Amino acid sequence: MKIEYDPKNDLINIEFLPEENISESLELDGVIIDYAKDGRIVAIEILDAGKRTVKDPLKQLDLSIIKEATVI
Repeated sequence: MKIEYDPKNDLINIEFLPEENISESLELDGVIIDYAKDGRIVAIEILDAGKRTVKDPLKQLDLSIIKEATVI
């Protein structure tokens, strides 16, 4: 997964499957969801991110990764 913020265009892009081709895109209120042919989400783009989220998304970024342990 890759998360990018473009301050010039005020755009957040979250890529889940960077190598996958985009087959279809759906835009809903400034949020674009890109889909692969098999229906998986390839990426999510947030337009005018500073207006839709927080003023400076980079300063607010907190990546918490949660992994579940498998007990055998």
